[in-house]
Amino acid sequence: MYASVHWKGGLSFTAAARSGFEVDLGASKGVGGDEDGFRPLEMIGIGLAGCTGMDVISILKKKRQDVRAFDVVVEVEQAPDHPHVFTQVTVHYVIEGVNVSETAVERAIELSFNRYCPASAMLEKAVKIEHSYEIKEA
Repeated sequence: MYASVHWKGGLSFTAAARSGFEVDLGASKGVGGDEDGFRPLEMIGIGLAGCTGMDVISILKKKRQDVRAFDVVVEVEQAPDHPHVFTQVTVHYVIEGVNVSETAVERAIELSFNRYCPASAMLEKAVKIEHSYEIKEA
């Protein structure tokens, strides 16, 4: 993996990766930023949500689950003092579909966190990650 940031001025950067995609990074006005991009730590949460989300939806599709909508929400608590490390992470999955099996969902989440998702494997070395889910009938 390769990632880089290019400084645009102030506390504003453009981040890029070998995939060719770019994303703006910025900071809040409270620390001198211009509110013009994702905060770097937000990207860690987004990375975790995307990593496990791709695993879980892939596994559910392989299990022939009729998923119509799928969301992953990551909520993070941070220490009040610098460097404001993560102290608690909660990952909540919302699956909407037709006759989606609770057993299939639980197994997909388990496989993602115990086998496939490198983001969760790295973060779990530093912070406790809790999981929850809800299944909605479409």
